[in-house]
Amino acid sequence: MAPFLAYEDEGGAGSSALPLVLIHGHPFDHTMWAPQTAAFAPERRVIAPDLRGYGASPVVPGVTPLSTFAEDIAALLDELEVAEFVLAGLSMGGQIVMECYRQFPERIRGLVLADTFPAAETPEGKKARNDMADRLLREGMRGYADEVLHKMVAPYADAEVTAHVHRMMTSTPPEGAAAALRGRAERPDYRELLTRVTVPALVVVGADDEYTPVSDAQAMHAALPDSTLHVIGSAAHMPNLERAEEFNGVLAGFLARLGD
Repeated sequence: MAPFLAYEDEGGAGSSALPLVLIHGHPFDHTMWAPQTAAFAPERRVIAPDLRGYGASPVVPGVTPLSTFAEDIAALLDELEVAEFVLAGLSMGGQIVMECYRQFPERIRGLVLADTFPAAETPEGKKARNDMADRLLREGMRGYADEVLHKMVAPYADAEVTAHVHRMMTSTPPEGAAAALRGRAERPDYRELLTRVTVPALVVVGADDEYTPVSDAQAMHAALPDSTLHVIGSAAHMPNLERAEEFNGVLAGFLARLGD
């Protein structure tokens, strides 16, 4: 049976290293992980899916809760015969990583939580996400993309990185983005879950991230029993693109610590 999700599956031929699974944020697609795929595929299998409603994956209107995203990822990895792996996610992708750990912790050998936070949505946040979902359905993605571009990446970011991020946002189907926003509005609180994580974790954040500030990363680091925190300077919400070399170096060190 063909997988439901579109995905990139690179490297891994003959490698005994744990596969690295990369979960993108909103409103992006798997190409946000291009620097990481290029860096790590020579030595291990790297799998980067397009979440449902994003990229080349099917668009399912309505409401997409984080639990559904996690179920999709589990089904894809079943189809690809990937039993155990390191799981990394940024922003919404980080929250999906937490949901994956809630659903199938026995498969995950390490967690990477980048520019994300574990708390449930506030009443004001729920309204804002649902209002934004209505707006995207009404107006499309471009106005939103123009408004938030320099919060996603810092104003001083490389022009090619900025263009890539804007292109991903404007290419996202509004129906998929709206469904994810409505689902995230109802997400559970993962803070207690983090205290029960039994595998090593890496927490990464851009120093200038306004969406998920350094204080959020510090709180996750404090909650996780075995974690490393790294703050990447001169980066906002997407340090994996804005400062790819530093991000990759930190991730390489974490993977080496896992012993593979």
